[in-house]
Amino acid sequence: MFEARRNLSRSHSAFSMLGLIYHSVVRNVRQEHRNALIGLLLNMMQTIIFVGAFYFMFSVLGLKGSAIRGDFLLFIMSGIFLFMTHNKAMGAVLGSEGPTSAMMKHAPMNTIVAITSSAIATLYMQMLSMAVVLYLYHVIFGPITILDPAGAMAMILLAWFTGVAVGVVLLSLKPWIPGVVQIASSIYARANMIASGKMFVANALPSHMLAMFDWNPLFHCIDQARGYTFLNYNPHYSSISYPLKVAIIFIMIGLMLEFFTRKHASASWEAAR
Repeated sequence: MFEARRNLSRSHSAFSMLGLIYHSVVRNVRQEHRNALIGLLLNMMQTIIFVGAFYFMFSVLGLKGSAIRGDFLLFIMSGIFLFMTHNKAMGAVLGSEGPTSAMMKHAPMNTIVAITSSAIATLYMQMLSMAVVLYLYHVIFGPITILDPAGAMAMILLAWFTGVAVGVVLLSLKPWIPGVVQIASSIYARANMIASGKMFVANALPSHMLAMFDWNPLFHCIDQARGYTFLNYNPHYSSISYPLKVAIIFIMIGLMLEFFTRKHASASWEAAR
């Protein structure tokens, strides 16, 4: 009531928003562990365990011949990296501060800042983990050759963007049906273990099986990423435009639902959770 109102220019408001997002990103990075370095190591260990588990499974089942001709571990990592980036982005956005959170009582804070900072914090941790894992593999086991690093990086960003889009839709529905959203997010994350296509390539699938996977944006991102990574693979049954269009549509739907939810938010929702 006694606060002096200040008319801020658009540029000043934009820089203030960027500063708020930056501090929120730092807060989100440190949420997993107070020591950021230990948090990074934990994220790296999770990635290494995933890669090791799939390498062991492929070796035991004798599925190495079904992979792309080239570095087999790089084939596994090209799928694991995008899979983890997508799922962690969805989980981070879904777990971000909602309209009834205590953080929203502070005037500059809003749900858009919370969503953006959660998504960027996840991308930062995943990119850092991937860079360290690839560097260690390059130094310890042998040099890594990626056909088009810029294209492969773009597919990682696209996988992250689609994960954020799915997370925004689920977050906007969470205050209304929290139990259903929790189950739906778990089913989607578990289904991506197979439906993401990280264990095989689209060119090797028959048409009747391809229809079971091409609905998934992450499937297209991983298949296209392998086309940018390996010289001997050219994806024919996946596209970049499909996951991009799906992500944009989901972002728009999610933001409209989130705006509606924010207008009808009740403090009792947070107490009920």
